[in-house]
Amino acid sequence: MNQPTKTGPTESGSRRPRVAFADTASPYYPLLVAVFVGVMLISNITGTKGVTLFTDWLHLDLGPFHLNGLVTDGAFYLFPLAYVLGDVISEVYGFRAMRRTIFAGFAVLLLASLCFWITIELPAADFYQGQEAFRTVAGVVPQFLLAGLAGYVVGEFLNSFVIVKMKERAGEKQLWARLISSTVVGEFADTLVFCSIAASALGISTASDFWNYTIVGFVWKTLVELLVMPITYAVVGWLKRAEPTYQEALRAGNESVTDVP
Repeated sequence: MNQPTKTGPTESGSRRPRVAFADTASPYYPLLVAVFVGVMLISNITGTKGVTLFTDWLHLDLGPFHLNGLVTDGAFYLFPLAYVLGDVISEVYGFRAMRRTIFAGFAVLLLASLCFWITIELPAADFYQGQEAFRTVAGVVPQFLLAGLAGYVVGEFLNSFVIVKMKERAGEKQLWARLISSTVVGEFADTLVFCSIAASALGISTASDFWNYTIVGFVWKTLVELLVMPITYAVVGWLKRAEPTYQEALRAGNESVTDVP
């Protein structure tokens, strides 16, 4: 449970901006966690399909950078929602709440991977014709699993950390700056870590191909999050008004200086 505490004056004699976080003992926080974990789980499955978009008109050659269509995966339209939810949880409930959410998602992804592996290894019935198709879609490739989990943990932690640290400085103001900054930092770290680990398993062997894959993925996911920022704004605003403990923290003038370890 988040416990906001009051801060005293700074060295100059002025107080830092008032920062509030809602208590996680609410009906909204568990729902957000459930949706977040669900998005991560679904993305982990749909992301196994390679996708190429805009091949008819998207062509670009800039030195070693060559772009012929947008090469992505089947989770491109859903995965950014995980960072949107991370923004909402971090802004309204704080870093500790988001840390628990990240660990919950990590545990579920590991459990899902274990269950997929066990199911694949179970002997198929004589009448079942989908064994190889199931293995292709749900098969656990250790390198991809490591890449996905590492990118997820690093990206989400940085995303949350940036939001909360910036909020400690600005208070309730400049939400747009927190959302943009955390998205850029979190998505870049996630994409870079994932691509660095998974590149060789994908068949990427040159520096040019690696940076093409990394930069295009980062730019695409970041743009998607920026496009849905008005929705993020609306959800954050509604939650702040709907959470009684958030309003109480604002009225009390409390600040959670111990929220980020």
